[in-house]
Amino acid sequence: MRASQYFISTLKEAPSDAEIVSQKLMLRAGFIRKVAAGIYSYLPMGLKVIRKVENIIREEMNRAGALELIMPMVQPAELWDETGRWEKMGPEMLRFKDRHERDFALQPTSEEVVTDIARQELRSYRQLPKNFYQIQTKFRDERRPRFGVMRGREFTMKDAYSFDRDAEAAGRSYDAMYAAYCRIFDRLGLTYRAVAADTGAIGGDRSHEFQVIADTGEDAIIYCPTSDYAANIELAEALPAIAERAAPGRPLEKTPTPGKATCRDVAEFLGVPLATSLKSLVLATDDVDEAGQPAGVTVWLLLIRGDHELNEVKASKVEGLKHGFRFATEAEIDEYFGCKPGYLGPIGLKKPVRIIADRTVANMADFVCGANAEDFHYTGANWGRDLPEPDVVADLRNVVEGDPSPDGKGVLAIQRGIEVGHVFYLGTKYSKSMNATFLDEDGKPKHFEMGCYGIGVTRILGAAIEQNHDARGIIWPDAIAPFRVVICPVGWGKSEAVRAEAEKLYAALVAAGVDVILDDRDERPGVMFADWELIGVPHRVVIGERGLKEGVAEYQGRRDASATRVPIGELFPFVADKLSPA
Repeated sequence: MRASQYFISTLKEAPSDAEIVSQKLMLRAGFIRKVAAGIYSYLPMGLKVIRKVENIIREEMNRAGALELIMPMVQPAELWDETGRWEKMGPEMLRFKDRHERDFALQPTSEEVVTDIARQELRSYRQLPKNFYQIQTKFRDERRPRFGVMRGREFTMKDAYSFDRDAEAAGRSYDAMYAAYCRIFDRLGLTYRAVAADTGAIGGDRSHEFQVIADTGEDAIIYCPTSDYAANIELAEALPAIAERAAPGRPLEKTPTPGKATCRDVAEFLGVPLATSLKSLVLATDDVDEAGQPAGVTVWLLLIRGDHELNEVKASKVEGLKHGFRFATEAEIDEYFGCKPGYLGPIGLKKPVRIIADRTVANMADFVCGANAEDFHYTGANWGRDLPEPDVVADLRNVVEGDPSPDGKGVLAIQRGIEVGHVFYLGTKYSKSMNATFLDEDGKPKHFEMGCYGIGVTRILGAAIEQNHDARGIIWPDAIAPFRVVICPVGWGKSEAVRAEAEKLYAALVAAGVDVILDDRDERPGVMFADWELIGVPHRVVIGERGLKEGVAEYQGRRDASATRVPIGELFPFVADKLSPA
């Protein structure tokens, strides 16, 4: 490709509403242009990267035995009603009516449609296993689209769905997809971690996220540097920070704490470590009777150590809270505790509540907690002596750096990541709700065991840039760079010798199958270099008249601090040797 024939549209400054590095650089480098909030046009340079990402994904999915199809972006409400997700998906699913007043949605995902295909087409166990995938546009009506392609409303996603006859076979399909994802991200040239994850709204029993490591990542990845343990913050198990409960050493005292309503303020006022205090969080569940009618409210008191944070995903797994909870209203808090928030605690309740203590809290002694009286806290509180043992002890908190690893092989560390892929084992969640069955070997109908597997194709661009950039611009991994090599002739319009050597190298690289661009725009060297550093081409060759007089050209890798002088006669083999396999 010649630059004069291509579309290069770089900007010196990013638009003022660009928020993060990848968004700014993609706009400045001419990869994307904003059409509306969370909706972008992909210019030729950006689309070229997308196609390279897609090709790697497609090759590895095909290698793993998956079969490509395309499902419609517009999907009827009837299918989503079968699983109950028409209402559950919430406003993120963009719904509309056609001219006949029938309800449709723009697909955020395709479990329902693919399950409908399976129940119509896969009739016998002899047709299993099957794995269907698509690389297709998705739409999620984000409340606050931001960060460019990282959290847009319209995006490209690879989603795959496996169908098996039993759980054991489904596990093999899951493992095959997990291995395929590792190969994909290895080939993309990204530094990543596969971490155990919560299954979330999609549901299921087994789940891993693929996280690209980046300091600007939204997600916290928990891992053990001395073992293979890795999980996201929602799932990472928090072992008790206190191995066992000590015997009471202080008397219970109701202590004045005027105006001190937070654990930190109370600890500072009393001159005690924050880790000796309890944080009280009041939840409520709305009960219903057998007929589905309202049957009152159950109030729950969750207790976390003062220096820890509640993990709501973990709380949602506690028996009694699994079907949904909310934070209690001020009226409910007053009814059960007789006090306003800030001074709440498990001692001296006005009405009984269900008490759930975090594992660490259950092992605490001589702790500080609210006295259910404004401007007062208890000090020296102890389980068993001053209040009953908790109704439930559970893992309720986020892990913190230095916590013991659940596998017993070290302590936990935390790094930031950007989720770009996710694999789920769904079981029969969708096949049962949609009555998707096949005839098993015994001639009886059986529900499919399913898995689903997603990769955010366009999100990979943003994640790759967040991981690979410097003050000059993007640094693409070789495999997904828009061009692997750029040839920059200095004095293109003035020197026949420069043109001849540039054309010679260009032809040799093209013949070798290298994705190369020759910058024949006759721009000043500073303009050329700034453009290609911003765009992020991994390998640059500069050919100039001065160098030719000395019989050399210059090669510089995008990460190199300086250029390397290369004899003209050795230029092609030198560059070919520098090109890592794509």
